[in-house]
Amino acid sequence: MAISKGKMEGKVLEDFITQKIGVLNRRETEARILLPFLEKLFESFGRQDVVEILASTVKELARKQGKDLSSAYGNDIEAFLETLEFWKQDGALEITVLEKSKTNLNFDVTRCKYAEFYKAMGMEDLGAILSCNRDFAMIEGFNENATLKREKTILSGSSCCTFRYEFGAD
Repeated sequence: MAISKGKMEGKVLEDFITQKIGVLNRRETEARILLPFLEKLFESFGRQDVVEILASTVKELARKQGKDLSSAYGNDIEAFLETLEFWKQDGALEITVLEKSKTNLNFDVTRCKYAEFYKAMGMEDLGAILSCNRDFAMIEGFNENATLKREKTILSGSSCCTFRYEFGAD
């Protein structure tokens, strides 16, 4: 199962990195490559314009990833929980499930290693764009009738991240 595809010289390359190394290692590797590159872009083109392009691109990628995941796993709450394991791999997230029903999935992330490494790298604002903001677009791609509400994130200084999913009728 591929999470995303890239093109190189007209060939489609299947992306299995997430399954091999987990999302946490993938995001940290991406951040370490992107940070110096983004800093140069900020100098040349201005921070606001670059951040807008970055946010738009990350959301587009996340929406496609959601579609790819739903194609491979289905698009209901049980399937979503199964795919959540990629993000939890290596203890990356500690989650407390508050409610799970046919239409609602509510949980709090009480520890987020993604937030920890973004903070350690001094890039909380970019970490929110590279990771936190993916969640909304990904659920759109995963199930067009599902919505996410989140009022708090660890990366913004809260003690937990609040995930409140509602899966509407297909």
